[in-house]
Amino acid sequence: MRETPDPGCDNDTVPPTPAQQARAAAIAAQIAQTAQASFILPGTLTERMTRCGYPRCRCHADPPALHGPYHQWTRKIGGKTVTRILSDDQLADYRPWFDNQRRLRELIAELETLSQEIADNDPRWNR
Repeated sequence: MRETPDPGCDNDTVPPTPAQQARAAAIAAQIAQTAQASFILPGTLTERMTRCGYPRCRCHADPPALHGPYHQWTRKIGGKTVTRILSDDQLADYRPWFDNQRRLRELIAELETLSQEIADNDPRWNR
């Protein structure tokens, strides 16, 4: 019975090690699990405390009692930065989606690092 070669590496001189193959399979499974679990939202979540424009407001006192926290969702759309203020309910609903996006980025970066390690060990670079 003929063994199926590793997809993406048809060259017998650069085989991923069994440990690398196992790690790649584990990463791929985690990516699939995360993608099936829920939605993803790109961007950055931040909490902001602000001052208003009223000079006699508590936010201008010493020490200041700033307004907030306000939950800001910032992302790029068409090359422009777009920011929205999320309510507490929206934050609770969407936080898992932001967490999924971050986790997917981490997994893809890990898979890229593993792939780069395999490519860097290609003996043909030394020709």
